[in-house]
Amino acid sequence: MSGANNNQWCTIESDPGVFTSLIESFGVKNAEFSEIWSLDDDSLASLGSRVYGLIFLFKWQSKESINSDNVCLTGDNSPEGLYFAKQVTTNACATQAILSVLMNVNDAKEGAGDQDDSDKLVLGKDLSALKQFSASFPPDLRGHTISGSEEIRLAHNSFARNDSFLSEPRYKAAEDNDDVFHFIAYVPHTDNNVYELDGLQEGPICHGKFNNDNTLSWLHVARNAIQKRIERYAASEIKFNLMAVVQDKRISLNQMLNADTNKNDDGIMTISAQLLAEEEKRNAWETENQRRRHNYLPFCLEFIKTLVREDKLQDVLDKAAAATKNNN
Repeated sequence: MSGANNNQWCTIESDPGVFTSLIESFGVKNAEFSEIWSLDDDSLASLGSRVYGLIFLFKWQSKESINSDNVCLTGDNSPEGLYFAKQVTTNACATQAILSVLMNVNDAKEGAGDQDDSDKLVLGKDLSALKQFSASFPPDLRGHTISGSEEIRLAHNSFARNDSFLSEPRYKAAEDNDDVFHFIAYVPHTDNNVYELDGLQEGPICHGKFNNDNTLSWLHVARNAIQKRIERYAASEIKFNLMAVVQDKRISLNQMLNADTNKNDDGIMTISAQLLAEEEKRNAWETENQRRRHNYLPFCLEFIKTLVREDKLQDVLDKAAAATKNNN
């Protein structure tokens, strides 16, 4: 990156593989992202018993920037112990929403973790240091602390989608006719309330109490808040994305595999197959992330030159045009 862009953040893709690799590059352990396709009870229950927070992506509109049905909690009204930071940097909302979840995991292990923390979310050294350093800061200064973290910014920018025709990632500011998308977080807190954490707001927004009996209880409160937000859009609007930050699914599968109750052939085969599927998912994520970073332009140019040398380019173009015509 050139000196002009040393402090800028690029846009990154909303994808569970991208976000999981991103937090792991921060040093976070034992967590992953899971995409949510439906808000019904079965879909929410399938997330598992440890759901640390939700990340919601929606098309931002100026009229949508303030929810008149809820009040931002600021100053002394802000819940004790809830980590909320203002967003002070363009394009940083994805990472900021992710940090809003990670910094509010009640039983997270700070530091690098050890063997005794094999099933707990581990924040890692960098995020633990940032959290401790900014714990007493007001939301705007917390936002500046996040924005000024070179480690976090470089990790975020490393997931920029490669544009073969630009020498640098795209740092374009939104214009009036652009679709602008924004990430926010929903988290459960120790006071048994669910909070919406939106860095563009002045403070957290409380969406109501939940029973601390099971994970579904707080997810139901968050679901109602998300559904109300979606209902404010036209019925034709479908550009939403919802992901959950959950425990690494391989942890519970390995625990089940080692449990005495599953020492039978059918149980072992079923769990082993699920564990294999999780490993294959991780491998697929890594492959996709490598493709996102790869510059395909040299290959494309060389391929076109080869077609020209062998006098096959026009034939390829004609077939492509015919295929396009038939598809239309």
